Order: sequence, then structure tokens, then C-alpha cells
Amino acid sequence: MRDFHLPGRSPVLATNGMCATSHPLGAKIAIDTLARGGNAVDAAIAGAVLLGLCEPQMTGLGGDCFALIKPAGSEDILALNGSGRAPAGASAQAMRAQGLKTVPTEGAAPVTLPAAVAGFCKLSDSHGKLGLEDTLAPLIPYFESGVPVAPRVAFDWAEAADRLQGSARDIYLRWGKAPGVGAGFALPGQAEVLRRIAKDGRAGFYDGEVAEDMVASLKAAGGVHELDDFAGVEADWTDPISGQYGGMELVEHPPNGHGVTAILMANILAQFDIASLDPVGTKRAHLEAEAAKLAYDARNRFLADPDHTARLDHMLAPETARDLAALINPKRAMENPSDVSEAVHKDTIYITVVDRDRMAVSLIYSIFHSFGAAIASDKFGILFQNRGAGFTLDRWHPNELGAGKRPMHTIIPGMLRENGRVTMPFGVMGGAYQPNGHARFISNLADFGMDPQSAIDAPRAFSDAGAMKVERGYSDEVRAALYAMGHDVQIPDTAIGGAQAIRIDASGYLEGASDPRKDGCALGY
Repeated sequence: MRDFHLPGRSPVLATNGMCATSHPLGAKIAIDTLARGGNAVDAAIAGAVLLGLCEPQMTGLGGDCFALIKPAGSEDILALNGSGRAPAGASAQAMRAQGLKTVPTEGAAPVTLPAAVAGFCKLSDSHGKLGLEDTLAPLIPYFESGVPVAPRVAFDWAEAADRLQGSARDIYLRWGKAPGVGAGFALPGQAEVLRRIAKDGRAGFYDGEVAEDMVASLKAAGGVHELDDFAGVEADWTDPISGQYGGMELVEHPPNGHGVTAILMANILAQFDIASLDPVGTKRAHLEAEAAKLAYDARNRFLADPDHTARLDHMLAPETARDLAALINPKRAMENPSDVSEAVHKDTIYITVVDRDRMAVSLIYSIFHSFGAAIASDKFGILFQNRGAGFTLDRWHPNELGAGKRPMHTIIPGMLRENGRVTMPFGVMGGAYQPNGHARFISNLADFGMDPQSAIDAPRAFSDAGAMKVERGYSDEVRAALYAMGHDVQIPDTAIGGAQAIRIDASGYLEGASDPRKDGCALGY
């Protein structure tokens, strides 16, 4: 139990249903959906789609989704890959011929086909209860009339406003600048798109006028996208992967998501006695940073489209984690993980809902960078994701950009299973931080006995692209000690990531936890 003398959040408890997500309206619409007879899939779709209005810098209909589903009456977990592919005309060689070393992050070049809508349609058809028309209908008035901009959203909007181009500036900077807290924001063009999806399913988005608007807008921006590319978008069922940590099974989405990175990082940390350390001390932060460097280096080497991923079994193998852990100097930061790990490798927005029948959904839905590719379709205002920036232009790499390939993805929904019973759908937002966030979350639970809310609230550190970002929740003494060990310590401008979780207690109640780093909450009834 938390110390009530200190600021913090109590977990939210309920029995009939629970949603935890990053904006209160998303949580409310999900609970409303459950209360009127929908199940966890219906509620997750409704909440996720509304977040495209409430947090437009994070997600939207032009993005991708991944989901883990625990059906009612079962402890099995199903995985749905709702990530899009590169268009048929995409070519790494063409980009290299332009002198590019990496895929751009803005404009039409990084835009992969949006597959979230296909994912929502497949989820609704296979496991939903209400149907898409009933699920989406209550959202349309919000898109038409608008919602007030929340504080964290306003902060993020201002940070990324200069990226927006063309029609995206007209729609998302209609005030002439980023909106302030409380400003009303509506997307009436997308309200019409939702009506068409509600009426015609996936055809309302991937065929006809909506698809024509997207293709024309992308072509005008120099894209190679065609109507046939959009018509062929599909979401696919696949099999989850998992690993063990502290008596819990960490269940992740397989590649092209990087859930395997979280499993590898947890396996590396399992080689150390983390539970004996101060949870906010120097030694734990150092070991976690070094484990992240090694796990992310493996991700960068191997992770790609599941049809092209190299050596997934190698990344999951216990001996790989053991050999990598042996490379960690407990007193000194490594400079280049690729150099020290070569010998080992020479042989890669979130919503959770649980309903009264204990169907559980862990769903993540994103347009990648803030405001995605920074361009939008001219008529309906659909922001395009820039997931193509997840490809590499390195020749022969398994994740090399190629026609019809899915890029390496950073978004990963998670679930925990204990003694064969699914006990917690959870997710950690924050781009590249997500595998690190999953490993830290399960370590907080297993090593330090934290409840889900405390595990989410705890301060975070992340070794990312040569810099070690350490939140202000750590002491100056810890930061100084990490610097002395060779880490390039920085206090990040923005808190690291955001997380949501729902614990399914064996006695029958639900315990929701929501990250104070975001505007959202957990709600139950």
C-alpha cells in the first residue's frame, strides 16, 4: 500500500469491467461501451479510436495497431498484427540513389500503409459483440464537435508543431500555432470517415473516396502509393512469444514488433540479483542501462518483418542472455555495445480493457513520431504514420526497406501470466523505450514487490542512442555516480513514456493502474 502522506495515485478497483488508458475520455468511452453490453474488444476499439482525436499527435486512423487478446473463459492469448507494409513501389535502392543513408522521417517517403483500421475490423468481426456500427457511433459526435486539449497533449503538440506540413498545418495548427490547454479541437473530416467505416467496414476506408484522398495526397507529396496498395491491406493473426522472469511469464507480440527485445532484456537482468539492489539506486540503473544497450543492439541486428527476421530463436535463447550479461562491467558503462557483443552474435498509444467475463485486451495504436510523417490527406485530414522510418537502407539487412515488407515496429502490447492464469494486460508507451519499460515494469513487480500503480509511478531511466536519460525522480547523487561510471547522463525534457495496466485478481476484482506522466486514468464500474 502506498504512503498516503506522499503524492500519488491509488489503484482503481472494480468488478464488472475496467479500462486504463492515457486520456480520461478514452477510458470513459470504453467503460460506457462495456456498460451498454459491449465486450472488451468493442471497448478497446472505441477507446482507441477516440484517442486519435484526444491525442492526435500520438495516434490516428492513418496508423498501425498490435493487440493481444485473452478470450473469455480461456487462458490462451491471441496476437493480432495490424501493422502496414511498404507500398509496392518502395525501393531502398531508389533512396540510396538519392544519396540517402536513412529513410526520412517526414513527407511521403516513410509512409507505410495504415493497417490499424483493418485490425479493428478483424477484431470486431472475430471477437467483438456489438459490431462496428454500434461501437463507433458514440464517437462520431466527439469528432464533430471536438474536445478540450489536455495538458500533456498541449505540451507534446507545441514540441512537434514545427514538423507539420501542408494540409496537416491547416488542420492541426488552425489557430496559427499549437493550441493551449483547454482549446477545442475537432476532426469533422474524420467523423465522416468513421461513418463510412461504421457502414461499410474496411471497404469504407481502403476503397472509394477515402482511399482516393489518401493516395492523391501521398502522390502529391512524392509518394509511390497506389490504390491497389490500400485495397490489399490486411491484419494477420499470429502466435505470441514469451519468456520467464521472477515467476511470471512475460507474453509479447512476435516480430515485426520488438517484444522479443523486452524478453531478451529481462533475460539479461535475470542473470543478476536485482532484488538485492536499491530500486532507485545507482547499481540497478547502471545494470538496466547496460542490459538495454545489449538487447537493443541485438534488435538492430536481427529484427524485421516476420518473413525476414533473422535468428529470433537466438534472441529468445537463455544462453544468449547469459553470454550478453557476462559482457556487463558492474562498475563501468560500455561505449559501443556492437563492438563488445559481436562474439555473442556471430553464430532484433496504449489501452487495456477487461470485461465482466474476463476477456482481456492489450492494444497499442500509433502513428510513430509525434504527428507521424507530419502530412495529412487533403479532404479528410487523416494523418499519415511514418513507420517506414523503422526500415534500414543497409543492403542485405533483414530490415532493409522493400516492397510489401513490414518495418521493425516499436509498439508492443504485453500480458503477464502466472501459473497458467493471465493476470495482467499491460503496456508501456514511449517509442524505443517500450521494451526497457516492459522489463522495468516486471522487475518492479517481481523484484521489489510493487503493486502495478507503484511500479508505474516509480522513476525511470533509459540509455538511448548514447545518452542516459534519468528522470528527476532519481537523486542528484545517483546521477553523479552514473556520470562517474561513464554514462552520458541527461535529465529528459519530457517524462519517459507512459504505462497502463489492469491486474485480474484471483478473488474476482480488477485493479487498474494508470501513469501520471500522461493525462489519463483507470476507470471501472
